[in-house]
Amino acid sequence: MGSIFTKIINGEIPSYKIAEDENFLAFLDAFPLKKGHVLVIPKTEVDYIFDLDTDMYTGLMAFSNRVAKAIKKAIACNRISIHVVGLEVPHAHIHLIPINTMNDCNFSNSKLKLTQEEFIEIASLIKNNFL
Repeated sequence: MGSIFTKIINGEIPSYKIAEDENFLAFLDAFPLKKGHVLVIPKTEVDYIFDLDTDMYTGLMAFSNRVAKAIKKAIACNRISIHVVGLEVPHAHIHLIPINTMNDCNFSNSKLKLTQEEFIEIASLIKNNFL
């Protein structure tokens, strides 16, 4: 049985996709800390990010870099923070979160409750800046 992220990759669960290639997928976090909070995953299901082979790991970082630049252009913020926590879903993933203060990326904070329209608008803004 695949992880929830594998189900998103396979189209079994809907998501707000930002970018995708043959190896990686970026989509909006369903429970974001901030508007523009994106998850970036390898399409290969590997539980722990440091178990990825070197090519997959460096590819994930390079893909995340491109996504982070698109988020920064689309969402008003000082920085894009990067987090690898990896305990909540057994599938390697990176959180990219627009921040203005250190507290903006505190995972203990309440999650935003966005409407479908807001998710669509945010995804569209970031997609339009992805190169």
